[in-house]
Amino acid sequence: MLSGFTKFILGFFLAIAVLVGGGVAVALYFMNRTGMSPAKPVFSNDSPSVKAQAPKATEPRGGKLALKPGTQTQSSPSSTSTPTESPKATPSPKPLPSGAYRGRVNWAEGLSLRSQPNQEAERIGGVGFNQKIIVLEESEDKAWQKIRLEGSEQEGWVKAGNTEKVDQQ
Repeated sequence: MLSGFTKFILGFFLAIAVLVGGGVAVALYFMNRTGMSPAKPVFSNDSPSVKAQAPKATEPRGGKLALKPGTQTQSSPSSTSTPTESPKATPSPKPLPSGAYRGRVNWAEGLSLRSQPNQEAERIGGVGFNQKIIVLEESEDKAWQKIRLEGSEQEGWVKAGNTEKVDQQ
């Protein structure tokens, strides 16, 4: 049989091992959770498909207003009608220059638009993820692409490999 002192020492080291193991497990869990990038937020004005999925605003208490005794209600025609979106004029598509093609940005963080095809060139703007672009040309070393933002006249250079060609039908 083990003496009481030996049982105490064995129990003490076992308790320390359990505490250290639990602490390491908790630390690893939180380090893994904080090491992941959060999901990109999606706003209802990002694209038409997202707008259709956006939750609709509801009025509290089932849409009925609570009235105090002695108050009168006034109905206005604008409160019952739903706003309609006015049709927008679609710009006529310009013909693409020879060798150019339509594409979109596939780099999740977006791209920096530069004035020259090198990393040290002045940053003249940015291009967001999934934004439509027109690829005008490539640099001689094929490391950079000159693009124009679709619907804009802004042109600049981005790193090659961060865009993909979009087939237009």
